[in-house]
Amino acid sequence: MEKQLAAFIKDAFKPYGEFPAKADVTRELLINLQDKYKDLVSQGKSEKDAYQLTVDSFGDVTEIMDEIQQSGASTSVHSFKGIALDDADLSDTDLTDAQFSGSAIQKTNFAHAELGKSKFKAAAISEADFTGAHLTDALFASSDVHGAIFNEAQLVRVEAKSSSFTNSSFENATIDGCHFKSSDFSKSSFNGSTIINTVFKTSSVSEATFDGATLKNVSFHASEVKKINFDGASIDKVTYALLKGLRANLENVSII
Repeated sequence: MEKQLAAFIKDAFKPYGEFPAKADVTRELLINLQDKYKDLVSQGKSEKDAYQLTVDSFGDVTEIMDEIQQSGASTSVHSFKGIALDDADLSDTDLTDAQFSGSAIQKTNFAHAELGKSKFKAAAISEADFTGAHLTDALFASSDVHGAIFNEAQLVRVEAKSSSFTNSSFENATIDGCHFKSSDFSKSSFNGSTIINTVFKTSSVSEATFDGATLKNVSFHASEVKKINFDGASIDKVTYALLKGLRANLENVSII
């Protein structure tokens, strides 16, 4: 089945040719799909059903790549579409409405940058530093964001679709009104963060930690929560009840 998933990813991006972040993005997306498939099988789904559910959860590549191809030679100071900015220092800059579609921006420094309404589509952003950045209304779609740092960042109404945030850090961040769909936050740290009015939908949060975090009106709809470490978290009654119904381990949490 892994070969079928690899073929699915290859076929999804085949019509769009090459772009700087293609190899990194497709590799991480494949790992994402493989992990999701394995999780579904371990939950008792048949191989056929698990495969179908996995590919159905995939984002809209057409929308992402159409925007990249239509960007052309944009002269906008905030257009970074399809270019390589690895290790660049963009800290403390105003990048409102910035476009990073198809860009390679691994290990880029966005610390304390203003990234409101910025868009990261099919971008390679692994190990980037967003410490203290403002990401109101930002979008991450089909992007590789693993190992990124969002400590003390402001994520307000951020949308993430089919993106990987594995091993990322959101410590002491504010996450408000966000919608995370079909994305991977496994082994990430949300320690000390404040998370309110946020949805993790069909996403992996396995082995993530929430020590000292505050969760209010947070939903983990159709997401696996049994391996999440909520020790030391403070959780409102509704979120607690929902998590309990999903059989999360809530032995060492405080109800607020």
